[in-house]
Amino acid sequence: MTAPASARSRRLGFWLVTAAAVCWSSGGLIARLVATDPWTTVFWRSVFCAGFLSCTVAIGQRGRVGRLVRDTGWPGLLMAACFATASTCFIMALARTSVANTLIIQSLAPFIAGLGGWLCLGERVRRRTWVAMGAALAGAVVMLWGSPGAGSRVGDGLALVTATAFAAATVVVRWHRTVAMPAAAALAAGLGAILAVGPAAPSTASPRDLALLALFGIGQLGTGLLLFTRGARLIPVAEASLIAVLESVLGPVWVWLVVGERPGVFSLAGGAVVLSALVAHTAADLARPPVPEGAE
Repeated sequence: MTAPASARSRRLGFWLVTAAAVCWSSGGLIARLVATDPWTTVFWRSVFCAGFLSCTVAIGQRGRVGRLVRDTGWPGLLMAACFATASTCFIMALARTSVANTLIIQSLAPFIAGLGGWLCLGERVRRRTWVAMGAALAGAVVMLWGSPGAGSRVGDGLALVTATAFAAATVVVRWHRTVAMPAAAALAAGLGAILAVGPAAPSTASPRDLALLALFGIGQLGTGLLLFTRGARLIPVAEASLIAVLESVLGPVWVWLVVGERPGVFSLAGGAVVLSALVAHTAADLARPPVPEGAE
């Protein structure tokens, strides 16, 4: 690849991941605008996302959706279970705590993935990563300490489960790099719909709610995932992680501007610690000289 082509690819990757973060940042706002209960929200969001991703995979793979899903094997099933857990707990967290708390606690996922890679795959964790993990954990504790009640603390805990499940999916991807992400994500959305169908009340969704839930499943989740997986292949992992922090920054802003949900003092203080730790750690990674091809 020539230098200009490489530069163009990197710029394309930057804008694709940025667009993904903007898509994802709308999740908290849409969750606040829909009138359906959390389980019904999970059900319809998963249905719309599964349909969208299945169609996308079918177009890209000339209709071989079933075969592609089967070929993912148990790693794909495990990753789908992790994604389904993360997606479900995300909605449940938003129903019990603030959007700011949910998104900022969720941004701990890269650190949890690093810890999982160390424990499960033997990947080396640098000293500054341990320091950043400690700082981020301290920030999360500050946010939890300032949560106004038991219900909010449950929401914070569910946000942490979301981060952990997403991190677990990341570890599976590192372990089995051949798993087709869009197919596994479509399977995850299908699993989410199956999990929610019992407690959900799909018929209670109004036409307005269905329109918002379609946007939730197709625009926020499905499109965001496709943009991120495409863009993350063109830029360094550290850069993709840093850009994805935009979700945690923009999400509370949209909710504040549209529905007036203001983050509390503890949420702002703890969130500042978490985001500062993540940005500082990722910026240090970006400052490292690139490894020449063939030197790895």
